[in-house]
Amino acid sequence: MNYPLLMAAWKVAPALAAGCTAILKPSELASLTCLELASICKEIGLPPGVLNIVTGLGPEAGAPLPSHPDVDKVAFTGSTVTGRAIMTAAAQVIKPVSLELGGKSPILVFEDVDIEKAAEWAMFGCFWTNGQICSATSRLLVQESIADEFIGKLVNWTKSIQISDPFEKGCRLGPVVSESQYKKILNCISLAKEEGATILCGGQRPKHLKKGYFIEPTIVGNVNPSMQIWREEVFGPVLSVMTFKTEEEAIDLANDSHYALAGAVLSNDADLRNRVSEVIP
Repeated sequence: MNYPLLMAAWKVAPALAAGCTAILKPSELASLTCLELASICKEIGLPPGVLNIVTGLGPEAGAPLPSHPDVDKVAFTGSTVTGRAIMTAAAQVIKPVSLELGGKSPILVFEDVDIEKAAEWAMFGCFWTNGQICSATSRLLVQESIADEFIGKLVNWTKSIQISDPFEKGCRLGPVVSESQYKKILNCISLAKEEGATILCGGQRPKHLKKGYFIEPTIVGNVNPSMQIWREEVFGPVLSVMTFKTEEEAIDLANDSHYALAGAVLSNDADLRNRVSEVIP
């Protein structure tokens, strides 16, 4: 779930290197690696009290930290709703806050690409870690001249992804993190269909898996920029697709979002890549 150990290391390491003590509150859905980090720190001789891991639910274990007078700074990665609450609490005591919140990142595919390599990158960008990463490139923009061939190959490859227990050999996609997230993702797919989008592949539980929070990797077509599936973060294996004719149109579609976390540009033209990369999120 969004690389919990990596997220922890990014925040804890600079604080410790600067001579600060730190309190780490991991997600209640992904605490194990952070507890293992604490064990390693103890093993290598980090003094007691320098790194403190607080587990539990957000309202009880996390919410008191932003307003606590002995906490000098807060860094948070997570939902926009929680980030807003943290900023509000920290503002009461004039405390600096660093927030990395949701994402709905675009990946732009221009007509001069190697279609097979580009399709592989498009799959990787959205379906890696089951789409449970804030920088997932879940908005795919494909130039019209190659759209049919590209999307066709992408759909066929996506259908071949092995979904299974992560401990099974050959597994490429496991379950999502929780029941609530599973239901949210399916609701997002259902709403997309109600709004007129087409499910090109996936969109449901794999038929061979009766237990666990498994969802087939999903590609959604016939999307327009007003649809929720295009505008809001799903945080799951769901890729929305639109096409564009010109570079200018691609840039406009990529930037038509209230998120600005990441983006990708695929082209064999280095000047085009650099030019577009400078003006998208």
